Amino acid sequence: MIFERKDLSNDQLVQFYRSLLWPRMIEEKMLVLLRQGKVSKWFSGIGQEAIAVGATLALQPDEWIMPLHRNLGVFTTRNMPLSELFRQWQGAQEGYTKGRERSFHFGNREHHICGMISHLGPQLALADGVALAHKLRKENKVSLAFSGDGGTSEGDFHEALNTAAVWDLPVIFIIENNGYGLSTPTNEQYRCINLLDKAKGYGMEGIQIDGNNLLTVYDTIKGVREYCIKNQKPYFIECMTFRMRGHEEASGTKYVPQDLFKLWEMKDPISNYENYLIGQGVLDTAAIDAIRHEYKEKIDAEVLAGFNTKPVVADTETELEDVYAPGDGNDHVTVLDNSSSGFDSRMPSKELRMIDAIKEGLQQSMEQHPDLILMGQDIAEYGGAFKITEGFVQQFGKERVRNTPLCESAIVGSALGLSLEGFKSMMEMQFADFVTVGFNQIINNLAKIHYRWGQNADVVIRMPSGAGVGAGPFHSQSNEAWFVHTPGLKVVYPSTPADAKGLLIAAINDPNPVLFFEHKALYRSVSGEVPEEYYAIEIGKARHVREGDEISIITYGSGVHWAEDYAAAHPEISIDIVDLRSLLPLDFLAIRETVERTGRVLILHEDTLTGGIGGEIAAWISEHCFHLLDAPVMRCASLDTPVPFAIELEKNFLAKARLDETIAKLRAY
Repeated sequence: MIFERKDLSNDQLVQFYRSLLWPRMIEEKMLVLLRQGKVSKWFSGIGQEAIAVGATLALQPDEWIMPLHRNLGVFTTRNMPLSELFRQWQGAQEGYTKGRERSFHFGNREHHICGMISHLGPQLALADGVALAHKLRKENKVSLAFSGDGGTSEGDFHEALNTAAVWDLPVIFIIENNGYGLSTPTNEQYRCINLLDKAKGYGMEGIQIDGNNLLTVYDTIKGVREYCIKNQKPYFIECMTFRMRGHEEASGTKYVPQDLFKLWEMKDPISNYENYLIGQGVLDTAAIDAIRHEYKEKIDAEVLAGFNTKPVVADTETELEDVYAPGDGNDHVTVLDNSSSGFDSRMPSKELRMIDAIKEGLQQSMEQHPDLILMGQDIAEYGGAFKITEGFVQQFGKERVRNTPLCESAIVGSALGLSLEGFKSMMEMQFADFVTVGFNQIINNLAKIHYRWGQNADVVIRMPSGAGVGAGPFHSQSNEAWFVHTPGLKVVYPSTPADAKGLLIAAINDPNPVLFFEHKALYRSVSGEVPEEYYAIEIGKARHVREGDEISIITYGSGVHWAEDYAAAHPEISIDIVDLRSLLPLDFLAIRETVERTGRVLILHEDTLTGGIGGEIAAWISEHCFHLLDAPVMRCASLDTPVPFAIELEKNFLAKARLDETIAKLRAY
């Protein structure tokens, strides 16, 4: 192994050694504690330390790093106290995640480290978002994301690299190629000769280096960082290395040929660097022994302090409060209370279609928030599939109104990366149906990040959804219930132009991830008075549409119009209508009040019956309002089939086709 010190001083070489040795000695202690049963799990990076340490040394302290399991050196080189790390690894409440996460599944804003999720690949797109933030601010900074050889097989790897290349983002992608993804060797992961070859396919520069040579890693990444900043482009680095322990300790290493251990032991990053420093006269064996002794004592003291933790005490209120970032962001905007009587008639207003109200809410939000970025397929010059952002490029420019490659997962991840740097973002799913290919980012990254380590996700995803336009099974689904089940998300579904504008503004102001559902069939078929000013409507508060005392219809979206049309056609029935507007959180007070008014409840939604939100609301009413009921809670929903294409089949599919018979059954009980 050949080391080139270049312009590094002796003091720097020694400091590099200390940075390299520190995580190795911590790991050796952790393995002892694991055998003693004092910690429960450990993912070892022994043999790979030079990559994490060298990369972190080459970056500025305020540049974000997205590490993975085997990157203890990132955390230690960023000077995170070992006692605090140890509390985290134990699952102590004093740890970085308050006992909610384990090992390296956590991040910390102060140290500019973004916590991983077990799916590995999605973290690469977050680096895209951070790099985009730097590019927009014209800052001389990069972001850096780690992946392993196994992770390069994931679709998120392709999406993140492609997006970084297309958008010319200053991001560094490091692949730690240690030969195995758990037990699967690289010859069962890919067929290219080197992972470096993949960079060419994205129009990206790249290099393969010895990942066990600390000075090579440092010097390469230092130079690559300068390249990325100067040229505003991404870079790909394949670091060749070897994992000297199992994927995690329980999995062992029996699947690895034993001669590989002998080969790579000779390439150990620490012993080779020690020999180099001794040969250069920078350190001698006595100095090395002194450093090791110093570290042993320090580790023992830090571990002892880390063991000094209080027992975990579960407090339900705290757990629930920490799911969402605090506040709704509406401190500097008029918040309208149109939950019953509508907005103040003295406010200047104009009649708008639903689609125009959404456009106006988005436009006014762009004017209010210079740090709001819009992203989506065809949303720039073309104006989006439904023309909502038409003209936005001319007003706000292409930096803020961004066409995206066809890669929903990477764009959701980029939106979260933007949030790490304090930006707001709105992503338009061209159709709500397409959200499935961004599902993991939404469910496991956006939704959980604040609960896990206190990082907010200031992201809105607009979801054009619903049937009634003859678009078939892949452009017509009502999939809001998928997300209502996920703590950490907010789910909004307006039915009127005024609500659409006010709720969209509130969603953009909110520091939490919001899925904003827009019914395509209502875009141009529904009009109403909309205040001209910039205003918000509180998320989580239902609207009392119509007062009645015979039956209640609890609904949202297209169901509100079905219910209103039915009530108008049947004046002989006193119908109370509640428009939920927000599905997560739900307005349980409004639900209870309508039950009190009528005693008979019908829950109406366009979504299919099984697993729809109607079942949850019905269960809540039965549990909390049973004594107020005069009949069983009934549901009217669409058929449990995919959405058919033919208009007559679609009409039969929709809940509206069974509304009359369901109301008759409820009244007759």
